[in-house]
Amino acid sequence: MRYVAAYLLAALGGNGSPQAKDLKKILESVGIEADATRLEKVISELGGKDVDEVIAQGYGKLASMPAGGAVAVASSAATGSGGAAAPAAAEEKKEEKKEESEESDGDMGFGLFD
Repeated sequence: MRYVAAYLLAALGGNGSPQAKDLKKILESVGIEADATRLEKVISELGGKDVDEVIAQGYGKLASMPAGGAVAVASSAATGSGGAAAPAAAEEKKEEKKEESEESDGDMGFGLFD
């Protein structure tokens, strides 16, 4: 991941086709010893590609991956309720927290072994 990040930093910094020495310089500037085989792998995979297109393709792949909260948001958006479901769910959580705090005061400061 750090090699890809270094490649993206170099590309976004204006270097259209970063080389191993460029990535090594970036990594060493933050105290990371660069591995030549990993550098070459990243350069061979990303070399000649437009960084913006690679990022856009990555977003598409991430969107297809199921993740905890993303599924609920996607399903609520698909039903047409849009963003109305999210605030309602947040409001319910706040109410639940409030109820829990009231119940915890039921012992009135006396513990079981006091």
